[in-house]
Order: sequence, then C-alpha cells, then structure tokens
Amino acid sequence: MIRILDILFSLVGLIFAMPFLIILFIIGLFDTGSPLFMQERVGRNKKPFTLVKFRTMTVDTASVASHLASTASITRFGGFLRKTKLDELPQLWNVLKGEMSLVGPRPGLFNQEELTQAREAKNIYNVRPGITGLAQVNEIDMSTPTLLAETDEKMIATLNLKHYFTYILQTVTGSGSGDRVK
Repeated sequence: MIRILDILFSLVGLIFAMPFLIILFIIGLFDTGSPLFMQERVGRNKKPFTLVKFRTMTVDTASVASHLASTASITRFGGFLRKTKLDELPQLWNVLKGEMSLVGPRPGLFNQEELTQAREAKNIYNVRPGITGLAQVNEIDMSTPTLLAETDEKMIATLNLKHYFTYILQTVTGSGSGDRVK
C-alpha cells in the first residue's frame, strides 16, 4: 500500500510542482551554475543509486555527509532551499523510480562506514531509503550513527499509514531541521 502511495504522491507532486521546479532550477543556474546535485547513495539491499537534489553548496564542496561539510560552503540560495526543504523536491523522481520511498531511513553514503555497520546490524537496508522519517522530524542526523540506526529501526517496526502521513505532514510543516552542517 505504501509503495502505491509513494508512486501516486511522487507522480502528482512532480506534475504539479514542475513549474516551481523549473523556476528553482533556473535560479540555481545563477546561484552555482549547476543547480542539481547528484550523489551515489546506499539504497535498499545496499545497492547504489543516484540521489538527486537541488544543489545547496558550492560546486567545489567535497562529497561528504552534510555534518562534515562547512557552513561556508552553503550558498545564500542554498540556505533558503535547506531551510524550506525545497532542495529535497527532485527526490520525488527517486521515489517514482522505486529507489526511495517518501518515508524511510535517509540514505547514507558508502564512505559512512560507522553508519553502514550500525544500520546493517539492525537490518535497515531491507527497506527503501526515504526522503523523511522519524529521525528527520526529531532532528536526528547522520552525525550520531548509532542513535540514527536505532531510530530508523523503531520507525520501520512501527511504520503504518498513520505514521507515514504523520512524518510527511511534520516534514512539510517544518518539523526537524534537516542534516546539520558544521
């Protein structure tokens, strides 16, 4: 049922948000010259996939987890995108393709070994990663791998339609701050 909702919401979201996505893309061209950020992430069953977001940091920023990046790398427009969570909108394409869900554990990087090990121990990779979830609405990010894996495990064990809609609503209305940047 959740996969059907993911397909429906991501398709409708992409269709209705397309004019807005185009505007953000054009502004991003002026901001960084490269408005889309694509990065290989750890997906379901630890298979790699390419996550797509709007770029919020300068093009020359190292490809590391957000909590390891410097705030000096965030552009002015990127700060706005992060604050409003609009940088996440292109991930609807990842959801539509089946690489992600709207709700699930945030996909990490392959070089985040401590997080990968903590998640493997809790079978987190048995599900699709998500745009939002219990950890995100509670401001738990990848800087605390063990706590994140425990929170992801709790979310997966208790995920139902009510929680699915609750996490989405909490994210849209501003709960959580996204990944911290030092």
